[in-house]
Amino acid sequence: MQDPHQEFFDLVASEWDLMFTSEDLERLSHIVDKLGIEKDMNVIDLGCGTGILFDLIRRKVGLSGSVTGVDFSLQMVLKAHRNFPFSNVNCIDGDVIALPLTSNYFDMGVAFSAFPYFSDKQQAVDEVHRVLKPGARFFIIHLQSSKELSDIHHKIGGVVANDTLPPADQLTTLLSNSKFTDILIDDQPGHYLASATAVKD
Repeated sequence: MQDPHQEFFDLVASEWDLMFTSEDLERLSHIVDKLGIEKDMNVIDLGCGTGILFDLIRRKVGLSGSVTGVDFSLQMVLKAHRNFPFSNVNCIDGDVIALPLTSNYFDMGVAFSAFPYFSDKQQAVDEVHRVLKPGARFFIIHLQSSKELSDIHHKIGGVVANDTLPPADQLTTLLSNSKFTDILIDDQPGHYLASATAVKD
């Protein structure tokens, strides 16, 4: 059964990039600068949309690294392909709850403006953990606080009306259940950044 969110994001894909102002992109650049992305890294962008983060990441990983985006909206993926036709940028039409990717491959995972839309957040976090290398960091990024994001979704209505970021204690539990440690959550007006480290047996 298709997630109704897929149709929603297919419909908004053509206008998606227009939602981000130059100020938003500058703020994102500052956030990405602090994530610790290094040359040669393979980074996975979960719920990548049209690839808003692709250029910021690919410049840091260099030609010897890679950026792999995954999104369940085919129209978002197609636009990302058109926007970033680079040899070290890949974009896959797939669902984060069942990633069509090998285990223990990626050096970092990021989910920008995407986590509330994952249909099964525990399964999604389990899958992120599976594809990350031991010690890799996972980041959940938004340019709004959790409350601001909930208010925006409520105003939009429809399938996103009740899409929220989990409260800090619930997100901590989700990440801990998937064997993430070093969990940090910074939730304040105009900014949300959660991070965790993948631990492997």
